[in-house]
Amino acid sequence: MKQKVIQELSTPELVERLVEEKQQLIKLKLNHAVSPIENPQKIKEQRRTIARMHTEIRKRQINEAK
Repeated sequence: MKQKVIQELSTPELVERLVEEKQQLIKLKLNHAVSPIENPQKIKEQRRTIARMHTEIRKRQINEAK
């Protein structure tokens, strides 16, 4: 997911998507442990998407505090 798309989401939607993305990452890791997936880069992309979401949430918390 691109950064611009993440920025357009509202905070509750962002938190909801974050939970979904984390669940998908767990499933990807489990599937990869059982049998190698076609594209292991998906795990890397998923982790980065989750990090982008955490960053956006934190940025909004800091802006609210100011």
